Amino acid sequence: MPTYTVHEPPPRKTESVTAPERFVFVRDGFHFWAFVLAPVWLLVRKLWLAFFIYVVVMIAVVIGLRFAGAPSWVQVTAEFAIALLIGFEASTIRRWTLTRRRWKNLGFVVAEDAEIAERRFYGAWTERAPLAPTPPEPSYATPVRRGAPSPSDVIGLFPEPGNSSIGTPR
Repeated sequence: MPTYTVHEPPPRKTESVTAPERFVFVRDGFHFWAFVLAPVWLLVRKLWLAFFIYVVVMIAVVIGLRFAGAPSWVQVTAEFAIALLIGFEASTIRRWTLTRRRWKNLGFVVAEDAEIAERRFYGAWTERAPLAPTPPEPSYATPVRRGAPSPSDVIGLFPEPGNSSIGTPR
């Protein structure tokens, strides 16, 4: 069963927190299209530095093998090995690029496909996070009494105990 890592982008200038719609789920495992069309896959995913490194390595391998006088089957084997490496490490390259761009890794989810991974992650995420911020407890000041209490002061609905004025109109 595939594993997905969840990445949160840094908030935009107008945001205080990142919108959950911008989170990225990166599937771990072999990526067929990265194996078959590595340069196109790197460009479509906007992995510019990885694309530049790929081009430099491929040029160095081709020139190095030609300069060494290697047969063409060795060149094809080397290119196949690099393509296979890109296919297996595509998710690692993508996670590395996201980390370089200051995206935070929020965790991982195990699911059959990306949609189920999103449901599981957001379900657990909403249970963890409070829905609304709790207001701070109000602080009450102690009441200030001006002067000494008089015998006719009433607290609540009842007069002082022992007062004979209970039940008699004033």
